[in-house]
Amino acid sequence: MQSAYIGKLMELAEKDRNVFHVLADSGTGYDEMFRRNFPEQIYNFGISEENMVAAAAGMATVGKVPFVFTAGAFLAYRSLEFIRDDICFQNLNVKVAGMGSGLAWSSLGPTHHTTEDVAVLRSIPNLMILSPATPKQTAECVEAAYVHQGPVYIRIGMNHEKEFYEENYRITVGKNEVLRDGGEITVFVTGSILEEADRAAEMLLEEGIRVNLVNVHTIKPFDGENAVRMAQKSRMMFSVEEHNISGGLGSLIAETLADNGIGVKLHRIGLKDVFAVGYGTHKGVRAANGLDAASIYSCIKEKLANEGI
Repeated sequence: MQSAYIGKLMELAEKDRNVFHVLADSGTGYDEMFRRNFPEQIYNFGISEENMVAAAAGMATVGKVPFVFTAGAFLAYRSLEFIRDDICFQNLNVKVAGMGSGLAWSSLGPTHHTTEDVAVLRSIPNLMILSPATPKQTAECVEAAYVHQGPVYIRIGMNHEKEFYEENYRITVGKNEVLRDGGEITVFVTGSILEEADRAAEMLLEEGIRVNLVNVHTIKPFDGENAVRMAQKSRMMFSVEEHNISGGLGSLIAETLADNGIGVKLHRIGLKDVFAVGYGTHKGVRAANGLDAASIYSCIKEKLANEGI
């Protein structure tokens, strides 16, 4: 997804000299590739995320379109005040891209995990939040962020995510995507964990349990109409997220159901008010925290059995 991000950003930088790649020592080969092609449209602030965000706000006031890019945890938490006050309060045209969503920085532990960013950021006014699941969807989210006039946060993965979309795919901001349909059980998912949720849905289908699988690429503005529509035809609903269930996608869906007086049961699958355990591969850390396909499948099966479905 990093490659897709930089590839699309270079496309934008080539056609618009106001587009800037703004870094805090992320130190990837993709950044150097951007520098070789657009040496006057890149700034590296070093390990100084707050200053980077503040400078990006200043750049936006003179017509530049800065894309701020570094580890998601250091943006969503360390730079929170600057995102809120310097960018969102002023409603400036700054794009904030956090790489390594969820548990993607699996070998570095909870200090680098981005598992509370949705909860932290979705309460801030003026901020659009995009959560792509695949490389192609990442590129589309970068394009959508560029077109949008105002602050945007994009949370992206970094571990060779599976592609679900064709080359001609186009995103519609604020509209959920139903990838599987025709069942009485609905599973909402956001981000790169889509691959695990889809595999779990396939495992359930092999047992004759058909689920509706909904990919939520836009956290804010949220497609509440789709959530209500899916709830009205479901006997039970689930949310799957590589994030704390407090304040994340599951909370967002629960709020929507409550606001619309819908009483269908919703079970939230994610980190249950804990920091993730374990170090190692992304797949291994997901499994250790009950967020791999097998664990998602088992959780859904258990909940359905408990309700006699």
